[in-house]
Amino acid sequence: MRILLLTQWFDPEPTFKGLLFARKLQQLGHEVEVITGFPNYPGGKLYPGFRQTWRKREEIDGVVVTRVPLYPSHDGSAVKRLLNYFSFALTSCLYGVFGAKKADVIYVYHPPMTVGLSGALIGMFRNTPFVYDIQDLWPDTLRATGMIGNERALGIVSSVCNWIYRRASHIVVLSPGFQKLLIERGVSSSKMSVIYNWCDETSMQIPEQTALDLSFMVGRFNIVFAGNMGKAQALNTVIEAAKIIESQNAEVQFVFVGGGIEVDNLKAMSVSAALKNVRFLPRMPMNEVGAVLSKADALLVHLKDDPLFEITIPSKTQAYLAVGKPILMAVSGDAADLVRRAEAGIAVKPENAASLADGVLQMTRLSVELREEMGKKAIEFYQKELSLDVGVERFIEVFNQVAIKKNTLN
Repeated sequence: MRILLLTQWFDPEPTFKGLLFARKLQQLGHEVEVITGFPNYPGGKLYPGFRQTWRKREEIDGVVVTRVPLYPSHDGSAVKRLLNYFSFALTSCLYGVFGAKKADVIYVYHPPMTVGLSGALIGMFRNTPFVYDIQDLWPDTLRATGMIGNERALGIVSSVCNWIYRRASHIVVLSPGFQKLLIERGVSSSKMSVIYNWCDETSMQIPEQTALDLSFMVGRFNIVFAGNMGKAQALNTVIEAAKIIESQNAEVQFVFVGGGIEVDNLKAMSVSAALKNVRFLPRMPMNEVGAVLSKADALLVHLKDDPLFEITIPSKTQAYLAVGKPILMAVSGDAADLVRRAEAGIAVKPENAASLADGVLQMTRLSVELREEMGKKAIEFYQKELSLDVGVERFIEVFNQVAIKKNTLN
């Protein structure tokens, strides 16, 4: 099968469905071409070694990758962000219609929504079915994050999304909650599938040696949070929980790994409260993150208490399960249900310092054997339900389904 992957973000940028996905499809005998932009995410500046041209074609691990120009930006300016989104939609659509080989099926990665516009138009002009992989619900996310507050503008975004949904041959969502909400908005359940995300399994391998000095984790009960520290993560609650715990169990230590716009605020909160049970490590390569995770006694997922997050599954959930450590899930809804199904940790209330503190203390009271059993169940659940092999197999089933349906109609 010839598959066209349309995604604004692709390796070397961080992305859920990048080279790992394309390479696996290729290994299974499918011909894959990727249309993407010149790498600039998340900093908004072109990566070193790249210069924009009308078209740059390269081959990465046997996968043909075609890069088209865009306006590089990812700062707080809504205008610049929109220019970034719409410029890629325009150039990818032009190349997809006039330059790319005709595919049997088009895979479209959302966000942003504008890539869905491009995919729908390519599909119309090339008479090719497209599968829409929704990783982020618009306009809900735009409203929740404050990127767009104007209700009229949000209404326009909603109308465009509904048009794309109607044009899509099939829609893939990352959680049952996404599926339920889209059904309520008029999308037929017969054209939707839930396919859970996977993680980069190779980067989860724990290195035999590391240059990191992790001696500060020895002799402590370490709760590790690894990833972006932004507004959505609401990690001020974790600092408040650390205050509560410090007087009750001096062995507990919270270790934050990564970057984000809230790092400085979180550090200031920690210093102001004179906390000795909070540590910050900078953003680091994934293999080094693996070394930190291996020293953890439990891994923390935390998001704002928002209805939108009740129907999403943070990407670190899959990575944490694959690592095989107990999870403290401070996200309501689908993510908490996943951890309960896996029997891989404890679910607590989001943005509730007392609930989080209770969950941490409960985790410390479990025997080492019970925590190890949680870790084993985490790995087993990941391999059975969420792994790359399982996910790609399900995508191929969807691709075959829409291709056969298209051929039948013709």
